Amino acid sequence: MKQRILALAAALLLSGCASLVGNETQLVRIDSLPQGAQFTVQDENGRAVAQGFTPQTVELEKSTGHYFGKKRYLLMLQSPGYVPVTMPIEACANLWYLLGNIPLGGFPGWLLVDPFYGGMYNLKPEHPRPFMNPVGARG
Repeated sequence: MKQRILALAAALLLSGCASLVGNETQLVRIDSLPQGAQFTVQDENGRAVAQGFTPQTVELEKSTGHYFGKKRYLLMLQSPGYVPVTMPIEACANLWYLLGNIPLGGFPGWLLVDPFYGGMYNLKPEHPRPFMNPVGARG
């Protein structure tokens, strides 16, 4: 009986809520107005991690694997006859991380478990759909 209680206590103290309910990756739907634009998604190191034509759904990592290492991406779109568009996609702490750790004791999840795991983040925007201006258009 003592071993079960000890195992349950260890599981609660060594787990983070965002790690239990979140994923290390997130699907992001890349779109544009007009559709059919060529896109490239680069990570914080300038490495292309996804390419294609809009609309398309890509799977992106949410964490670098380092302590509080949230991912940052640049979405670049181009299409003949339109001004190229660049916009950020960034990881932000989600409510499972901010509030979900309270019932589990808080600090182990907030400071020890979740900061290494992408489940504590959501990528924003999760459906980027920028408007592309025609070349020569006045805004």
